[in-house]
Amino acid sequence: MKTIKSLLLLLFVTLSMQSKAQSYNSYYQQLPVGVAQPKMVTIPNNQVSITEFGGVGDGITLNTEAFRKAISALTKKGGGRLVVPFGVWLTGPIAMKSNIELRVEKNAIIYFSPDKTLYVDKEGKSKRVDPCIKASNAHDIAITGEGIIDGNGAMWRPVKRSKVSDVEWKQFLEMGGVERQNGQLWYPWDMKAAKTNIAEAPEKQEGMRNDLVRFSNCERLLFSGVTFQNSPRFHVHPVNCTDIVMDGITVRCPWNAQNGDAIDLSDCHRALIVNSTVDAGDDGLCMKSGKAKENVKANGCEDILIENNTVYHAHGGFVIGSEDISGMRRIVVRNCRFAGTDVGLRFKSGIGRGGKTEDIYISNIVMSDIAQQAIIFQCDYENRPAGADETKKPVVKKMEMIPEFQGINISEVVCRGAKTGISAHGISGQRCVHNIQISNSHIVYTKTATDIDPATADVKLTNVNLVSQ
Repeated sequence: MKTIKSLLLLLFVTLSMQSKAQSYNSYYQQLPVGVAQPKMVTIPNNQVSITEFGGVGDGITLNTEAFRKAISALTKKGGGRLVVPFGVWLTGPIAMKSNIELRVEKNAIIYFSPDKTLYVDKEGKSKRVDPCIKASNAHDIAITGEGIIDGNGAMWRPVKRSKVSDVEWKQFLEMGGVERQNGQLWYPWDMKAAKTNIAEAPEKQEGMRNDLVRFSNCERLLFSGVTFQNSPRFHVHPVNCTDIVMDGITVRCPWNAQNGDAIDLSDCHRALIVNSTVDAGDDGLCMKSGKAKENVKANGCEDILIENNTVYHAHGGFVIGSEDISGMRRIVVRNCRFAGTDVGLRFKSGIGRGGKTEDIYISNIVMSDIAQQAIIFQCDYENRPAGADETKKPVVKKMEMIPEFQGINISEVVCRGAKTGISAHGISGQRCVHNIQISNSHIVYTKTATDIDPATADVKLTNVNLVSQ
């Protein structure tokens, strides 16, 4: 009887996975360019609870070892689902393995410990600490449920005085930490919650902080339903991965969180991001691409479909860059809402960071209360860490890896309340911004309709209505 029940449950799970995959097929109808669909994860029919391995969800007990034991036990069975039930589950970093689903139930919070020593790379190979949740060279990994995963990022992130109120600044000082630059910058150093530091100076320790979720060189990933919040750095960050589905997740952190990117795809192929909500401190839905690597699943970003998502605060709603060295190909963004972002559609790069974009289609985007530009193309972007001297210009040693934003088609954009409608600036003597089509759109601006440099940027506007507010 037990065997029959197990087989029936396995059949139910298999049919559910197939049904889910079939439901995603509808997103791939009537696309303006052929976009390859991601393959779905497969998780074996085994299930355990973190409580079976000594886990205690009281917000006090450290559960790092319980997570390790549970994942190890499932791995020995070929994989399965690890359930995190009601409670607050304090833990150090969690290492995911192939064929594992981490299911965080609705009234469960996985809360990462403020003890920085838990995250130090024990092999000494990385300049950064371990991500809160990590995986490398693995396959078929899922993070699901309706619970919360909290990176406790205030224990890691610097804070600029200009970005917080007097009340908030006092709260940071009460946590511990040190002030720099005549009280204009705060670092989480000698914190009351965890006094142990892991570097000889707060500036160096700040440079060691890592992501909430970082999966490297993996294939078949599923993120569904969970809230990811308060990362030390980026929140959900697949790198050199393939076959990714993000459905109905929420990513949130304070609006002023340093490097608080929400969803970053770095050199990923075949990804679907749908029905998700972002309210973050840096870029919202962001595509990145570094230098090509050998022996990885993917270089460059290609075959990406982003649909039916909402972005509240972010530096950019949808973003390409600042690194796009290995290129961006066949990316479709449609039916999304940006309400309160700094920039709506943001294309940013710079010399030494640039690559070529091809077959980018963006349509049916609504925006409101955009602080700066509704649409911007920027080719002189500079990455400045907290505390950097913003008056100093970087020295360009070689004219290589130059941005080439081209083959970008934007249509059916409606924006109410951007400071500038459309901005585009390339680099003198280079074809950095060309073959850009913007059509059938309505933008209400408060200061400037267009800021397009005709000498360096070729942007064609067709039936674009720009109205002063």
